[in-house]
Amino acid sequence: MNAELLLAHYDRISDASDAVARLRKFILDLAVRGKLVEQDAKDDPTSELLDQIASRRKDNRSKKSSKVGRSALGMSPEKALIETPPTWRWLRIDEIGITQTGTTPPSGEPLYFGNFIPFVKPADLNGNSIDYAGAGISEAGIQYSRLISKRSILMVCIGATLGKANLTDRDVCCNQQINAVTPYVDELAEFTLLALKASYFQELAWAKAGTGTLPILSKGKWEQLPIPVPPIAEQHRIVAKVDELMALCDRLEATQHEQETRREQLTASVHHHLNNGEDAEELRTHAQFFIGHFPRLTTRPDQIKQVRQTILNLAVRGKLVPQSPNDEQASKLLKRIEAEKRRLVRDGVIGKQASLATIDESTLPFCLPSGWCWSRLGGLVQLVTSGSRDWAKYYSSEGAIFLRMGNLSRDSYRLRLSNIQHVSPPIDGEGSRTKLKEGDILISITGEVGLLGLIPSGFGDAYINQHTCLVRPMEQLMGCYLPQVFCAPFGQEQFDEPQRGLKNSFRLTDVTDFLVPVPPLAEQHRIVAKVDELMVLCDKLEASLRTTKTETSRLLASVLHHALEASA
Repeated sequence: MNAELLLAHYDRISDASDAVARLRKFILDLAVRGKLVEQDAKDDPTSELLDQIASRRKDNRSKKSSKVGRSALGMSPEKALIETPPTWRWLRIDEIGITQTGTTPPSGEPLYFGNFIPFVKPADLNGNSIDYAGAGISEAGIQYSRLISKRSILMVCIGATLGKANLTDRDVCCNQQINAVTPYVDELAEFTLLALKASYFQELAWAKAGTGTLPILSKGKWEQLPIPVPPIAEQHRIVAKVDELMALCDRLEATQHEQETRREQLTASVHHHLNNGEDAEELRTHAQFFIGHFPRLTTRPDQIKQVRQTILNLAVRGKLVPQSPNDEQASKLLKRIEAEKRRLVRDGVIGKQASLATIDESTLPFCLPSGWCWSRLGGLVQLVTSGSRDWAKYYSSEGAIFLRMGNLSRDSYRLRLSNIQHVSPPIDGEGSRTKLKEGDILISITGEVGLLGLIPSGFGDAYINQHTCLVRPMEQLMGCYLPQVFCAPFGQEQFDEPQRGLKNSFRLTDVTDFLVPVPPLAEQHRIVAKVDELMVLCDKLEASLRTTKTETSRLLASVLHHALEASA
């Protein structure tokens, strides 16, 4: 094994999420190719081992089969699946030992079950150990099931976990999803297990299992699969070296887990303080730490989602940017909006709107900074309506854009435009009520409630169906602040509360009753700018993590490939 090549790149390749798993696989690949330890000319030749196997095989076979002598053992060298040293030989599994398939006694016969002997199932094969604590077989049950002797190799041969293998340390029975081989020569057991776990054998087993919905590797096919057989002394050295290297992998895995656990604990602590703290100075300290260090607190792309949610949570609570005493208070902004709405109603631009539910201050979810106000969404918008029905007759290959729930997003208000439907609506009538405008906010109100979209400038003619709600903010609130409120955890929680019926639905009155924390207008602009800045940073970090993961994975593959070649 070319350790120098691995060590030269250790710091980089060990950061790969699957580094340890691939190192384990690499060690096994070296082991079954004879490249993990040196060959020794003083070792007894493999032919002597084959003589022992043939003799004991003869004793365990019927009179008819016993006529097969030692010459029938093994495969011709040209049929070998991987390159191995010239002193090695290849045998089929049924030449290595006695093969069996497990059997489950009838469940309606309690007499067959008990604690006399363990009954092993696929789920009991865990890594390098077998869990014997499950259901057992009685002494009577052994007569129905099949006894598998101590130091047999069990391998799952049906289902998604096909290929899992372990060595027993006691007599057992097993179910029919497991095949077993009990080596004729006991000293073969450990190396045989390594061979069955090696990638060449695993790939061969899956190939023989077929491509159906439930892969099945029959005993007849399984026992014909070949494994390499080194001299017995070399097997001992290989097994010892594999044990040594696997122990190193265990320590590396434990170290990685400890580092990841500490990082996750630190990240969770920061997120907790940011999302639940009320002390302004403490929050400011944690926010500064978070914003300054969050690239170091995230090592996986999936962690970015939590970062985005924390940013939005800080934004809607007034903790993301500082307040300014020079800002006009939100209460004055709301009065101007109210006056403007009355004018629009008077001029017939918008319809008269229903009264909104009173805000009960005792039930508010959190305290707002000075200068902020709580408001119902209905008091901040000029229109809340759902889309129209019966659009199918207007579908076309071109024309106006027709937005559906699939074009909305859960964690963002960016429209998803990869799958767009088009319509050719009539000039008047159907659809005119919900023709979209720049700045309109879309919310799914049936099924997966709370998916979002924001209509950008220059979007062109577009319409929605009845599963989507259109929210048109007052001109003073056009922009991204309201969509950010909807995306924030506080906003998403409100979408979850009033859903009704088997299909999950959200009434338009539920939308207008939506609680909104309203900052001063100038602060809204600062919040939106800061959120945009941090989201861009999240995008870059996410892309960087994906790139790093890909590059690290490629480097690991290259290093392992060249190390394998160099060890030849």
